Amino acid sequence: MRRIAFAIAMLITLTALGLAIPGPSRAAEDANPIAPGTKITLSNWQQYKQFMPDGLQGMLAGKYVWKFPADFEIVVGPTSHYPLPQTYLEATKKNSALVKIADLPDGGHTITGYVSGTPFPDPQQPMKGYKLLVDNWYRYMPHLICGDDGHQYLEDSFGSMTTSKYAMVDRRLSHIAEKDQPTDDPRAEGVDLSEWELVLEPEQLKYTETLTLYYTDPSKPEDDFVFVPSLRRVIRESPSSRCAPAYGSDFIFDDFRGGFNGGIARFDADYLRDQSILSLVNAQPAVYGYKTNYDSLFFPKPVIGSWEVRSTSIIDVQRIPSMRSGYCYGKQIMWIDKYSYQLLWKDIYNQKMEFIKTAMCNHIASPVPDEGTQFETENEVETFWSLDHQHLSAWITSGGGGQGNVANSACRNLSGVNYDDIERYSTVSGLNQSMR
Repeated sequence: MRRIAFAIAMLITLTALGLAIPGPSRAAEDANPIAPGTKITLSNWQQYKQFMPDGLQGMLAGKYVWKFPADFEIVVGPTSHYPLPQTYLEATKKNSALVKIADLPDGGHTITGYVSGTPFPDPQQPMKGYKLLVDNWYRYMPHLICGDDGHQYLEDSFGSMTTSKYAMVDRRLSHIAEKDQPTDDPRAEGVDLSEWELVLEPEQLKYTETLTLYYTDPSKPEDDFVFVPSLRRVIRESPSSRCAPAYGSDFIFDDFRGGFNGGIARFDADYLRDQSILSLVNAQPAVYGYKTNYDSLFFPKPVIGSWEVRSTSIIDVQRIPSMRSGYCYGKQIMWIDKYSYQLLWKDIYNQKMEFIKTAMCNHIASPVPDEGTQFETENEVETFWSLDHQHLSAWITSGGGGQGNVANSACRNLSGVNYDDIERYSTVSGLNQSMR
């Protein structure tokens, strides 16, 4: 699921080379392995609950309204080891010692000295939880990611489902660490990351378009813009929109980009513990894109792919005290992969600290030109289950067309479109070109 959903709601309202590898040794990922080929079912899942996040355990135990079907099954495969890009590893080794945490006047934190690579390749106390959150925010991703077949599925408490389709372009303009790329694009103008999205379906919402700009100064709030077709103009969104339910879904703006999209200046994080958990990493878009390959809870069936044991650190993420008032989440318990620093699962509590959502965030490893297969290409199989509202929301980066998201040079001609166009897809002026 991505940020475009809020824009739709708004529209409706308006009518390896000896380099230090980040994270633990690979052996740590295999500390408590499950034998490849193992099948986890409703009858034996408790034997493997130590490899499951709390929310998944509760659902399998039947504690909540969501109940898995009788044929539920997870097939376990070997743990994947995809080396991070050489340039990224070199940047981590060269630059990580320069990174420091700085306190802000409002009680939040930021970092100084960051150039590129993993900011804290071996996060330790003090502030280990916050360091893990920062590593998640600046995890490796290709400098350019695009796709035109992302699908969102929303199911309400009556079992009615709606579907939408999107095109997207995410671009890192600063802190880049990839082969033949500058650390900072000369056209960045202070922007660290841009996120663009366009509604392709349904027809009545077509051409709705959003752009979010994140800045190299983490303490500077991001800017959100939406192009509203019926008004033929661009509107700047309110900062409060980040907590608004997105088009009746169970996502909020801060849930996007792989599970956490809230920045590092408004949140703090406490380290809780380590745990190895199961996650889906390897799958093909021609398979994971088909809705029929999911069960009634929009959980992947075995045909999509085998799961694997990933070593994670668990952190408790909360808004800083000065910004908690009115924010929808009291805390988010996040399982962060120790190698890729991706968020693999999270459990969400409201301001009363009542458990309200559990979220599966599977990042599907995919090829990146000149960088090999990578864990983070923003190919995702995500499902959020709302325990209090009895909704589910899923974001799948393929509709079965077999493409999924692509990266870097592959974006220069995707379905005949050149998404490697900074002015069109990374600037506010580009939004006005939507209906030309």
